[in-house]
Amino acid sequence: MRDAYRSLLTALGVVLALWLILGFWPLSSGSRVALSLLVVLVSGGMLWRQRRASQARTTAVRDIVDENLPPEDFQGAVILVCGDNSPLFVSGSRHRETRQGWYLWVKDAEQLPLLAQHLSLVHPAQVSQISVMLAVVPEQHTSGDDFTQHFRGWQRAVVRCRAAFGTIPPLWTVTWVSPPVACAEAEPVWFTTVSPRSGIQMYQPGQGNVSLTEWTRESGSDGRLSRLSQGLWLDSLLAWQNSAVNDLLSVRQGELPVMKPCVQGMCMVPVNGIEGNLWQQHITTVTALPPDTVVTTEPLPLPELLLPALPRRRGVSRRMMFWRYAGLLGGIFLALAMLASWMNNQRLIRNVGDHLALYHQLTGKPFAPKLRAQQRLRADGALLDDWARRGEPLRYRLGLYQGLRLVPPVEAAVSDWAPPPPPPPPGSQPKPVSKIVRLDSMSLFDSGRFDLKPVSTKLLVNSLVGIKAKPGWLIVVSGHTDNTGNPQLNQTLSLKRAEAVRDWMRDTGDVPESCFAVQGYGESRPIATNDTPDGRALNRRVEISLVPQASACQIQGVKKHE
Repeated sequence: MRDAYRSLLTALGVVLALWLILGFWPLSSGSRVALSLLVVLVSGGMLWRQRRASQARTTAVRDIVDENLPPEDFQGAVILVCGDNSPLFVSGSRHRETRQGWYLWVKDAEQLPLLAQHLSLVHPAQVSQISVMLAVVPEQHTSGDDFTQHFRGWQRAVVRCRAAFGTIPPLWTVTWVSPPVACAEAEPVWFTTVSPRSGIQMYQPGQGNVSLTEWTRESGSDGRLSRLSQGLWLDSLLAWQNSAVNDLLSVRQGELPVMKPCVQGMCMVPVNGIEGNLWQQHITTVTALPPDTVVTTEPLPLPELLLPALPRRRGVSRRMMFWRYAGLLGGIFLALAMLASWMNNQRLIRNVGDHLALYHQLTGKPFAPKLRAQQRLRADGALLDDWARRGEPLRYRLGLYQGLRLVPPVEAAVSDWAPPPPPPPPGSQPKPVSKIVRLDSMSLFDSGRFDLKPVSTKLLVNSLVGIKAKPGWLIVVSGHTDNTGNPQLNQTLSLKRAEAVRDWMRDTGDVPESCFAVQGYGESRPIATNDTPDGRALNRRVEISLVPQASACQIQGVKKHE
């Protein structure tokens, strides 16, 4: 994935983290600010590190510029050529392209994991096509110990590629040695080992692979002698390869795991060598006649015949990888948001439950503690009613909101008790003043409705004990709302609610309709501010009062009313 995609993923993670902290997680305001600043600082550090790492990779792989990399739609094998790779490339060239493969020159063991990471970021879809070829040219070395250290360094580099690819890339080895003197003018001869079951096979151009036994059978004494000579040479090469290469790969040493090459190839072709090289030393121990050194300017032939045998996997494009990680971030965010929403709802249930428990424990004597508990419940009910009309906050949503099931017990608790009226001053005479009873609309009606709730009967009976029809007194029922919504609709709703209370009093107490006056004021007569939930809850009310008025409320057959 390119650095732009990585930066975009980091930015997406920051946005989701801040949204989770500020919109969902149950934290205090100070904790939200502190945690948000921490997220911003951490994300800034991550972006800075990504930029530094990108610059470091660019500097480290400056020998392999992007024009040397395969195009993004290249479908062949991508081979990172390590080890004794210089004889395979023309001087100044950093890659070789063939019909089946793209060979990239790797400068040294330190560059290999950086180049692997660079390729995984630039061309992630080609990760499945990448393999590591360890080129072995024994005629380029004179010391066995130095060769072993050189080989171990490349092994460690291959293991470090696991961080970029998620696994150790396929490793295969190819060895080039000069042929016997009798075959120096012949075409390059390839011997391959694709699987232990098939054994060593010899590749013939135009004929494919044949077994080593069939290859040695050739009519004519000269041809048979040549192939027998190459066969003996191959036996010597296999002996050296097993001791110098295969034994190192098959033995675990420290952090280096056992590494089994998926394919092995050996090529007999003239190779530029140095005096006293490892191959001459090995042949001398066998025949006492060291081979001559060869001078050639041609690069070594590439192992094209081995490419079809390399393992292949399915690649993932940059866009697919981006959406995969974006989906993972979104899933984590959704899971944590649902967890936070569940915690918020549980805390809401616990808080309202504690208020209800305290309210029911108090007996009302003295009445002040129970009045305060009732006021807390009224505030809870007003908040729940406001959420029911406007929608609950985002932190309670995601299908987990529990506030609706809290409304009935809160309404029932608020309506089952009223504080006693204050006693009159000593020596005062009762005055025929109008008595006003205020009823909470939330306790009588559902939000936006004007038909009485079934649970409102008890509240009406308890609250209207002192309201009795008397000749010359008019029962005034007035409805009021807060300023939420359309003013005209609020006025109509307030009138309908007042009429509903009037109808209940008329039908329950058998009072003539002439004893009532119904008014709907809407939001025009608030008794508290509409800027807070508590104030709006107080403004949503129905008021009932007795107003002296001549010739009002003439009740037949009644002479005196108490």
